Amino acid sequence: MTLADADQLVSTALAVGQERGFPPLAVAVVDVTGEVIVLRRADGGMPATSRVAVAKARTALRMLKPSGEIALPGEVVDTIQHLYGGDFVPRAGGVLVTDGGVIVGAAGASGAHGSEDEEAVRTAVERWQAQA
Repeated sequence: MTLADADQLVSTALAVGQERGFPPLAVAVVDVTGEVIVLRRADGGMPATSRVAVAKARTALRMLKPSGEIALPGEVVDTIQHLYGGDFVPRAGGVLVTDGGVIVGAAGASGAHGSEDEEAVRTAVERWQAQA
């Protein structure tokens, strides 16, 4: 995934959030190693949302599924959070980014309700895939 791709995904997700009246979002895109390519927080967004957006993207990547689809017992989540220094958030808002069925990274959002966070990044990914 290129910087331009990541920029487009973040810009689209932020625009979707604004268009749909969601609270200010933070949106992150990470590469396949989990390293941040782009992270932006909308004006008025809570500072903590930036870290949560990155964590949701990394969670989706680590588990190879959307972060909101992860159903694990609390003690397992606690163990995984400990392994990753708290950088594991099994809540809606993190999705995989694929190109032709190949995982190229992940996107995460935070700041609204989890379903809204996920709607913003999922829509961004779908639009990005449609134009590729």
